Amino acid sequence: MTEVIKLHAEDRERIGKGGARAVRRDGFVPGIIYGGDAKPHAIRIAEGDLIREIYAGGFFTKLYELDLKGEKQRVLARDVQFNPVKDTPEHIDFLRVTANTKINVDIPVHVLNEEKCPGLRNGGVLNIVRHTVEMMCSANNIPSHLDADIENLEIGDSLHISNITLPEGTKPVIEDRDFTILQIAAPKLAVVEEESEEAEEDEEGAEGEEGESKETSESSEESAGDAAKEE
Repeated sequence: MTEVIKLHAEDRERIGKGGARAVRRDGFVPGIIYGGDAKPHAIRIAEGDLIREIYAGGFFTKLYELDLKGEKQRVLARDVQFNPVKDTPEHIDFLRVTANTKINVDIPVHVLNEEKCPGLRNGGVLNIVRHTVEMMCSANNIPSHLDADIENLEIGDSLHISNITLPEGTKPVIEDRDFTILQIAAPKLAVVEEESEEAEEDEEGAEGEEGESKETSESSEESAGDAAKEE
């Protein structure tokens, strides 16, 4: 079961742009709780508390419990709007959930056993195609991450969603194909060396042609000089 984190929130009496600006001046972030069978509920959260949760990681996959006048509401963060200059949160949207709520969540991918991967040890490059995977799960069973084990991958190998053990009760939103999570690509150095060798061969060929042309030109000049002497 997903861990439930308590987060202090307060009712917000004034709504609209003027009310939101007043909330921010007081050191809070305006927000809204929506979804379920209840009406949207305007709230405010201390800016410091919200920033701490955002930058702790996994903000959008954590289940929060807000206590509003003794009424506990379980919610998931769905959107945060940031100030384009200060990069501070300006508004937060929470989705009201229950144990039966099914949601789509972007789950981060954790790569395991990089130090044991033969492909990487032989000079290959880890190319992560998807850093997150959109999963469908219940609100009470949100996985914190997906494990991508690359211990046995060689250069040229790929790891697909079918190679990952998914938590019980979850499934990827994309179901019509076995999409790629990551690849072990060939080292770029080999490509650069091949290009360098081809360039050297081209230069050598050009020098050879130039030498032949020069010799032909000198031979022609000598023949013309001999002809002039004879005349």
